[in-house]
Amino acid sequence: MIKFINISKYYKPNIVALKNVNLEIEPSEFVSIVGQSGTGKTTLIRLLIAEEKPSEGRITVGGWDITNIKSREVPYLRRQIGVVFQDFKLLPKKTVFENIAFALQTCGSPKETINRIVPQVVKIVGLEGKADRYPFQLSGGEAQRVVIARSLVHKPKLLVADEPTGNLDSINTREIIDLLKKINELGTTVILVTHNRDVVNGLKKRVITIDEGQIIGDQSKGRYVL
Repeated sequence: MIKFINISKYYKPNIVALKNVNLEIEPSEFVSIVGQSGTGKTTLIRLLIAEEKPSEGRITVGGWDITNIKSREVPYLRRQIGVVFQDFKLLPKKTVFENIAFALQTCGSPKETINRIVPQVVKIVGLEGKADRYPFQLSGGEAQRVVIARSLVHKPKLLVADEPTGNLDSINTREIIDLLKKINELGTTVILVTHNRDVVNGLKKRVITIDEGQIIGDQSKGRYVL
């Protein structure tokens, strides 16, 4: 699914964000990426979604070499990768349905496709009966479910969740992690970037630990050891 081959990323004047990273993630894996702030986790994700390009090395996603991906190709890559961030980035004047539909509208999907897909993803994330609500009428956990639903509309092979529970309490955190596990069980590869020790230890899934831009740990059923 994903290969990072001798990846390094430098920023001027002399910042080394990633150094000689080699990483493989298989289809349908659930992988947690952990590390202190400023260790390179976010840079890794930016390279994966082609927000930035590596200084050295090669990246492939599903057999597609995206190392020097052209700008016009980036939207096609993003349709294969669903991304969920800590801040919800919902459109405040649009309903749950409209927020999710927006991801399809920007790609020119016809109305009948939107009306078919949006209810499907609303059901997957457990928001039946709330499609007409606005963001201010949602709890933090519900808002994050909308974001996850929006990330699923193109049926991505990969879902990247960057600190998705950072603003949530323990109950909503558990519900969001359970939802990510459910999505993974349906066949989607999930990469979870998190500082939450309890979440990582509870998952008992693969854990990749990054420190000072390098992978210092990779355990198949790991724990948060920092």
